[in-house]
Parts: sequence; structure tokens; C-alpha cells
Amino acid sequence: MFVVLGRLLFSAFSNVFQKQLTHRGLHPFFIVFASYVVLAIICLPLLWTFNPFQLTQAFWVNIFFAALLDMAGTLFLVMSLSRTDLSVFGPLNAYKVVISMILAMIFIGEIPNAQGFFGVCVIVAGSYFLFPPKTSQGRIWHLFSEKGVQFRFLSILLFSIGTLPLKNAVIAGGALQTTVFWCLIGLPLAGLAQWLFVRDNFREDLSLAKNEIYSLLYLGCLIFLMQFMTMLVFSKLLVAYSLALFQLSMVLQVFLGYRIFHEKHIFRRLGACLVMVGGSLLVLNA
Repeated sequence: MFVVLGRLLFSAFSNVFQKQLTHRGLHPFFIVFASYVVLAIICLPLLWTFNPFQLTQAFWVNIFFAALLDMAGTLFLVMSLSRTDLSVFGPLNAYKVVISMILAMIFIGEIPNAQGFFGVCVIVAGSYFLFPPKTSQGRIWHLFSEKGVQFRFLSILLFSIGTLPLKNAVIAGGALQTTVFWCLIGLPLAGLAQWLFVRDNFREDLSLAKNEIYSLLYLGCLIFLMQFMTMLVFSKLLVAYSLALFQLSMVLQVFLGYRIFHEKHIFRRLGACLVMVGGSLLVLNA
């Protein structure tokens, strides 16, 4: 329980730092690249705590695809935070169980029962209350038409797909080994994304980053702790139970959005959270 609570706290506060850094002018791709640099600095000394040559081929295959998918998911996550309120961004995490259910239906033939489909309806109904009533367009249309929300769904899709190789890597290699190589493999991938898509912004971002050294260090440490605790949870619990517990972070993110970024509609969004958590539990129990 301590590990789960720690994971929820570190995840929520890492999102706070990511959002603050985007508000200060740093490009989301640079934020991801810089955080991976900090992660690599943390992880390099940890290589001496175990023997990498004893890790199996299954571990290397799974950790590569997990790192690739999660790095891409993190890029879209930070892009979403740059455009979306934290108190909207957090509750949308409930859609992870919806996407996971759809992927299971398509790829492994898992057809949920009526309770599972009802849970999806509850999640969609909860998201209906994330925005106040609109006169020109419906709330659901307004939600799904926002660019930041679309980026959030892309990140959730990539993280959901990456959960399977990540879980397999933990089983094959262990929590610490998976965390270390998740960070180290992610660095060149994040650097490649920076070079391919936003290389022209690098010098400007580097200049701005000189004033944000401590924030980037804190962000890297929070991501490392969050990821390590995620691996510990995966090593002890089924993926479905892990995802259910991770839904609790959305309530904290709504509060932090109100407290730190002065976002509005806190009671409406807290209510939406409770409805969406209920829908998530219905899907996962189905």
C-alpha cells in the first residue's frame, strides 16, 4: 500500500512539474529529453548493482518495446499537459481501462460482459461533467475535439499497449533492472525524437532550461521513483488491479490543478472523478 500511494504521489507531482515547465516556454519534446537525461544520470551508477549480462533475451525484447512505447506516450502526455487543465488531464486516465478493454477485444478475443460495457458508459458519462454546459456545442463533443484531450488519448493508447511488454520485462528481469533500462533505452529514443521533429528549437530551449535546472532535476527524480514503484506494483499485482489502484491519482490531480494552477470547476470535476473511478472498477471487475 505504501508503494501504491508513493506511485500515485510521484506521478501526480511529476505532471505538475511537466505542466509548469511548458508554461515557462520549454517545448514538450525538450522537457521529455531533459528528463531522460536526468534519468540516465540516476541509472548509470545502478548498473553496478546487478549483472546485465545475465538478463535473458526475452527481457531485452520486452524492455525495448516498453521503453519505445512509453517514451512516445510521454511525448504526447507532456503535449497534452501543455494544452489541457490538469484537472481534466487527470480524470481522463480512466479511459485507459476502456482502451485496454478494446485492445483485448481486438487482439485476444476477450469479450466483456454487460457489466464491462456498462462501466464504459459510466466512464463516458463521468467525462460529460468535466466541462460546464456549452451553448454552441455539446460537452462530449467539446471534450473530444480539444487538441490536448486528443494528445492525452494517444498517450493512453501507447501506455496501454506498452503495459504488456513492461509487465513481461519485470517478470523476466526484475523491478530495478526494468526501471534502469527503461530509462537508459528511452534516452536515445527521446533524443532522436527531439532531433527529428524540433531540432530548430533546441538552442532556445537549452537557454531557457538554464533557469530551470532544479525543476528538471526534481522532475527526473519523480519520474524515476514513479517508474520504479510502478515496476514494484507490477511485480506483485495483476495488471488489472494495478490499473484500478492507479485511477485514484485523478482525484489528487484535480485538487492540484485547482490549488497550483487555479483551475476552475473543481467540484464538478471531483464529481466526474468519482463517477469515472466507479466506471473503471466496473470494467476491471468484469
